[in-house]
Amino acid sequence: MDEMKRIDRVLKYKGSIVDVYDDVMQSPTGKIAHWDYVAHRKGAAAVLPVLEDGRILMVRQYRNALDRETLEIPAGSRDSTEEATSVCAARELEEETGYRAAKMELLITVSTTVAFCNETIDVYLATELTPTQQHLDEDEFVEVECFTIDELKDMVLTQKIQDSKTAAAIMAYYGKYCID
Repeated sequence: MDEMKRIDRVLKYKGSIVDVYDDVMQSPTGKIAHWDYVAHRKGAAAVLPVLEDGRILMVRQYRNALDRETLEIPAGSRDSTEEATSVCAARELEEETGYRAAKMELLITVSTTVAFCNETIDVYLATELTPTQQHLDEDEFVEVECFTIDELKDMVLTQKIQDSKTAAAIMAYYGKYCID
């Protein structure tokens, strides 16, 4: 297959987390097209926290883009492009759930919306959890809830959980650790 060629990238909006561009593309036949491109500046990380009894900590929070609450794994943007995603995931775990993990391992990497955005999220499995204290941002309102992996898998399959990083993390964990 012949390749698409980017002729130009024009910044349309510079935000606090993302920048939005108009990419001018040329097809293999020479036709010109305009594609939206969203650049996630710093990258992100997420964490699937598993308690000693096997239940998984989840966070419920309002999401403006959907205008509703969602049930998700803890996640957030890195403080800088140099920050390791494992450090970001550990920070978000403690900030959002009030737990710290003694063990963290990379579970899966998710490219969230490949059609128009470069956001990639490293998702870590967090185990050997100890309670600390939540440290929510001033504008952050998060409820922590616990579920079994079977409950979460069913929520993914019945579309009660639609967040891509969360669905991918749950299914990766289920496939790697819960199927004999």
